[in-house]
Amino acid sequence: MKAYILRRILIAIPLLLAMSFVTFLFIHLAPGNFFDSLRLNPQISEETISKYQAQYHLDMPVIVQYIYWLKNILRLDLGYSFFYNCPVSKVIFSRLFNTIILSISSLLLTWLVAIPLGIYAALKHNRFIDRLFSVFSLFGLSMPGFFFALILLYLASLTGWLPLGGMRSTNFDSLSSSAKAFDILRHLILPATVISIASIGSLQRIMRANLLEVLRQQYVLSARAKGLPESLVIYKHALRNAINPLITIFGYELSGLLSGAALIEIVFNWPGLGMVMLTAVRAQDLFLVMADMLLGGVLLLFGNLAADILLAWSDPRIRYE
Repeated sequence: MKAYILRRILIAIPLLLAMSFVTFLFIHLAPGNFFDSLRLNPQISEETISKYQAQYHLDMPVIVQYIYWLKNILRLDLGYSFFYNCPVSKVIFSRLFNTIILSISSLLLTWLVAIPLGIYAALKHNRFIDRLFSVFSLFGLSMPGFFFALILLYLASLTGWLPLGGMRSTNFDSLSSSAKAFDILRHLILPATVISIASIGSLQRIMRANLLEVLRQQYVLSARAKGLPESLVIYKHALRNAINPLITIFGYELSGLLSGAALIEIVFNWPGLGMVMLTAVRAQDLFLVMADMLLGGVLLLFGNLAADILLAWSDPRIRYE
């Protein structure tokens, strides 16, 4: 396994290089750049713009700019954000924790709800509760996330039970530690629910189908014929094999931690990376867009690697030679 992990890490390096170069090239192929908007400001001279371009090597050919960017990355320097007028690392890390809180909360909510629902639906196959869960899953899959977010915001405005947006209340600084945690939790409920609803519907259906298929296998029938308790047959023998395909999905969901919540962050005014990255793309803030791509690429490769490791851990039949 150690050799396999090392080999995957070595393979990831050229993949990240290819992803970063294509992104860098596409940004330069787009018409205009960030400095074109600065030239419209009469208070900014052409000498100032030329100084910025020379300082960050943006007056050179694209391949030379990319090589300088790689050198800075090797020194853990993500570059400078021209739009926010500060280092890229400061922009990202000021919002990264907020996005991670929202993404992990929605991920936990999805799996803690979807897996038990899928198991229960499989055990109640073709009964009323199974059909009810099927309707719920179809609703979650078909409902657009932004539209569901607007519905929840409207209901919250009518009831006043939950805050309508943001991450903290206006009196957050004056609250105790426990009250602060509860305040953030109240703000988390609506956006985390919206992000999770489609994934819950999808995972619940997959879990149900997988468990139904496994329960028809010969070894499950043999275990029941031997007189093993039904709970032992289901949760020790059948569930372990039925959950294997979901582990791969879990790996892909890890890769989407930063990007999956972008639209919902904007709708709920959550102070995460969603609005920052949208602004960076619209403003063609080169180094900020590249840093976002690099984070997304690392998470994608890490998620796939984590899924493979979890599969080998959960299923002894899987070995990576």
